[in-house]
Amino acid sequence: MPHFASRRWAYGALAWLIFFVVSHVVLLLFPGDDPSAHSPGGTRAYTVFNVVLIAMSLAGAAVVVATVRPSARPLPRWLILTPLWFGSVLLVVRGVPGMVENLLMVTGVRRGGFVGAQDISTGEFWAGLAINTYFFVGAVLLVGATNSYVRRSAGLAE
Repeated sequence: MPHFASRRWAYGALAWLIFFVVSHVVLLLFPGDDPSAHSPGGTRAYTVFNVVLIAMSLAGAAVVVATVRPSARPLPRWLILTPLWFGSVLLVVRGVPGMVENLLMVTGVRRGGFVGAQDISTGEFWAGLAINTYFFVGAVLLVGATNSYVRRSAGLAE
């Protein structure tokens, strides 16, 4: 089976989505020092934001699983592809600029990234690199899963 049609992309994307859901559930249950101190919406906005992210990620996980489960074959192709493309676009829009920001930070062109202060701490520097890389990996995995599903399901759609 060619690399681009491998089901491994879906399993990688599923692992990424599960980690994302777990991390946001933890953030919701143990928010630490007032995470919404500078937010106009306060704690309610923080909670709603995380609940929406968790719901979207759970839906994404279900769709990714549907790309590899035989029981999902009766589903219309568009029903699986629409959320896959939507999620792929969201992660590319978040992940690719994040990697550009990483390059700016690592090369010293702009230590604080696009909008950060130039005098960020070492912890903020490494946290920024980790988070940006994490979203870029998510984008690569979900785009790979989407591409894999398109290739594998092309024959079924005819």
